[in-house]
Amino acid sequence: MNAKMNIPFSPPDISEDEINEVVDTLRSGWITTGPKTKELERQLKEYTGSAGFATFSSATMALEAVLRLLEIGPGDEVIVPAYTYTASCSPICHVGATPVIVDIQEDSFEMDYDAMAAALSERTKAVIPVNLGGTLCDFDRIYAVLNSHKDLWHPKVGTLQELFDRILLITDDAHALGASYKGVMAGNIADFSTFSFHAVKNFTTAEGGALSWRQIEGLDNDEFYHNVMLMQLHGQSKDALAKTKVGAWEYDIVFPGYKCNMTDLQAAIGLAQFRRYPGMLARRKEMIAAYEEKLAAFDLEFLDHYTEEKQSSGHLMITRLTGKSMDFRNQLIQRMAEAGVGTNVHYKPLPLLSAYANLGFDIKDYPNAYAHYENEITLPLHTCLTDEMLQYVCDVFAECYKQLEAEGVA
Repeated sequence: MNAKMNIPFSPPDISEDEINEVVDTLRSGWITTGPKTKELERQLKEYTGSAGFATFSSATMALEAVLRLLEIGPGDEVIVPAYTYTASCSPICHVGATPVIVDIQEDSFEMDYDAMAAALSERTKAVIPVNLGGTLCDFDRIYAVLNSHKDLWHPKVGTLQELFDRILLITDDAHALGASYKGVMAGNIADFSTFSFHAVKNFTTAEGGALSWRQIEGLDNDEFYHNVMLMQLHGQSKDALAKTKVGAWEYDIVFPGYKCNMTDLQAAIGLAQFRRYPGMLARRKEMIAAYEEKLAAFDLEFLDHYTEEKQSSGHLMITRLTGKSMDFRNQLIQRMAEAGVGTNVHYKPLPLLSAYANLGFDIKDYPNAYAHYENEITLPLHTCLTDEMLQYVCDVFAECYKQLEAEGVA
């Protein structure tokens, strides 16, 4: 094995292009929400093919905003999978609705669609599947379930819910910008989609997120976008950019809204990232293939990123150590860290977290989620990773794995 390297798990890929774009923004005198934010929205709307695209300070706030705009709240239920990060579920609690957590499939990280169907009720207002690691769910199956249970749908009178004839589909696309399902881009598959541009994501604005939506019959896209803007900026009828127009200082506060807008400093990073994004996605696909080839001798299960129907964003190298225990996984993580390789686990199922255990969820009711969690390890997958570094990761993995087996760790 080569000399010890230091390989962090997921550093942001920031080039001179991003730096120059941020410097240009600083020199422009406009650093809050402004022309670069609007341009990023325009480009990503076109890229996803969506009917509308709006940026936020985070994916979490984008999800909360759309729940509020759809007037989902107390008395309502929203279904989420057990195998996800808290940000998929916490906004449901924020708006006062009740999260209904269902298990994943025995042989997949996707939500168990039979369990999803069984969990639907007359109180269900939305389902939030999670496109984990940049791989997309089976949307044909999801839509089939929702369309076959239209009798359970009771939209609230006088709300946007009346535009729909079935339970709403809102996807957590935090990992999935650039992914597609049967040729349709993430962001234009579900009714509404939320993206994360956090520092560890494959497309970053340092912090940030977005909401997109498909073309929905009866929905005025311009009006809905305006309401999204109200939601993210105090309920203020004009943003700072609009108020700079001659004589346009006056504004109104339509309702006491939130403060969760993206800034032009963040959007500047995003604009530069987007120019580089096709190459970044291609590099991720190349690295995933290299991992699968170099680690083929081990009994591992990899997230299936690329199929005839689905193209992933290649966000996470999610790997299951088939037949191994949690102790084996944890020791492998520790030993790889000692050799300079950062890894991670995606994720602790929601019922294992105190916040959701305190709501009455018990991990014993989610055997598939627990089984996937106990032997999952996520290997470094980022576009700062060179071929030499990737080889080092594989060498360290192989050495540590074999050491543990030789020591009798099961």
